[in-house]
Amino acid sequence: MLATPQDLAANVAERSRARSLSKTRAAEAIPTSSLLDVILRAGSDPAFDVEKFERLVAIQQTEQDRAEKRADRQAELAAEAAFNAAMTDVQRQMGRIATDAANTSTRSRYASYGALDRAIRPLYVAAGFGISFNEDVGTVGADMVRVLAYVTHTAPGAKRSHTRTYHTDIPADGKGAKGGDVMTKTHAHVSATSYGKRVLLGMIFNIATGNDDDGNAASAKAAAAEPMPGTISAGQAAQIRKALDERGVSHRAFLTFIRLPSIEHIGIEHYDRAIAKIRSMGARP
Repeated sequence: MLATPQDLAANVAERSRARSLSKTRAAEAIPTSSLLDVILRAGSDPAFDVEKFERLVAIQQTEQDRAEKRADRQAELAAEAAFNAAMTDVQRQMGRIATDAANTSTRSRYASYGALDRAIRPLYVAAGFGISFNEDVGTVGADMVRVLAYVTHTAPGAKRSHTRTYHTDIPADGKGAKGGDVMTKTHAHVSATSYGKRVLLGMIFNIATGNDDDGNAASAKAAAAEPMPGTISAGQAAQIRKALDERGVSHRAFLTFIRLPSIEHIGIEHYDRAIAKIRSMGARP
């Protein structure tokens, strides 16, 4: 039986629909790497469903973006965890740093930035840390400087680093302890920045400074040190220690009472009053 023209037309249409469905299904399974090949084939095939293909590509792109964001977040969390673990380890290696400089205005001693740097840079660099500093002038006032520290850590073999930002605000008005002008604005700015770096370095790694002698400043080193300008002599410091021992007064308690780090920091004008105060304290039981 011969096919009618209507049958032939229906057969052609059915084959066309089958080809279109087959191409659409094939497009759904096409990986990203073969996307260009599909586009090239689509350009030469009038039966290709371009609209549906575009929708599928958009869905695939959305899923790919989500996967990349998840991977990026996981890498970020891993880098932060490595930062925290390394910070704990490197702080375990850092001990107390001895003071090496004196502030004659406040009659106090401190560890200079150079002393801190010499003591801890080899440790934190070996642990994968790097530190850079910057400043933000004007954010906290005309006579203040905000000093910034960017601490970056990269774990061995890691593709992602983690950076944490610290800051401290330092006065840069050129005023001294008594409120008078003691330096130019330029000097004040440089001094504030230097001071801020020292403060931040101590904050970042939780560094303790000074000689830990349980509050007893009668160590041989302290007694033999050259007196700071305006402070008592070594002989006067020895007399104060002797008076404390005779009255059974704890050196730590006495230093806490006078709010000084060591007996050697007592001002010469306060010597007689210090002796009188000690003698008024309770006798040894």
